[in-house]
Amino acid sequence: MAQRVTLRKRQPYNTTSSRRRIVKTPGGKLVYHHLKKLPTQPKCGDCGIGLPGVPALRPRQYATISKRQKTVCRAYGGSRCGDCVKSRILRAFLVEEAKIVKKVIKSQEKAGGRK
Repeated sequence: MAQRVTLRKRQPYNTTSSRRRIVKTPGGKLVYHHLKKLPTQPKCGDCGIGLPGVPALRPRQYATISKRQKTVCRAYGGSRCGDCVKSRILRAFLVEEAKIVKKVIKSQEKAGGRK
């Protein structure tokens, strides 16, 4: 018959914070090892894909690593992915171009109305 294993922590519920694994000790006894939660990779704020270049850690562990490891050397690095930054820059450029075109058309109509 299998050996019984007792819980080491007081919480008896099978939640994500009380995951455990059965481990055999050198003395031949079976005990529970409580596991930590798995880290998730930081996601892009626009499209939601994982950010490459930023490690997946638990929130408190980001305080222990340097800023260089938490970001990417780019505008919006560590917050948005490269494709989203590219599309933001392109969108901003096109909006500015549209404003200039609108101004030129308005001035041409004004000049055409005088003649």
